[in-house]
Amino acid sequence: MGSMDAYEQVQKGPLKLKGGPELGVTKRKKKKDRDKAKFLQTMGKIQKNQEEELRHYLDKRTLAQVAFEKVQEKRQMERVLKKASITHKQRVEDFNRHLDTLSEHYDIPKVSWTK
Repeated sequence: MGSMDAYEQVQKGPLKLKGGPELGVTKRKKKKDRDKAKFLQTMGKIQKNQEEELRHYLDKRTLAQVAFEKVQEKRQMERVLKKASITHKQRVEDFNRHLDTLSEHYDIPKVSWTK
C-alpha cells in the first residue's frame, strides 16, 4: 500500500491559478439581441463591400469586354431555351432519324473471313 500513499497529495477538482478569483476573470452572458444586431450590421457591411468590389471589377472592363460578355450571356440563354424546348423523347427520335440517314459505312464491319 506504499504506492497509494504517493497519490494522497493529488489535488482533486479544478486547477487553481495564481491570483485566484482576484483576477476578475468572470464569464458574461451574451445578449442575443446585441449579437443579432452586430451580425446584421456586419452582413450589411459585407454586402456593401461585395457591391463595391463588383463595381470596381466592372469599371476595369473595356467596352469590348462588356459587349463580349453580353453576347456570351445571350448565346448561353439561347442554348438553354433550345435545350428546354425539346423533350427527351423528341431528342431520341431526332437522333434515330439521323442514324437512319447515315450510310452503311458506319455499321460494324464483319469480322469473320469465312462468309
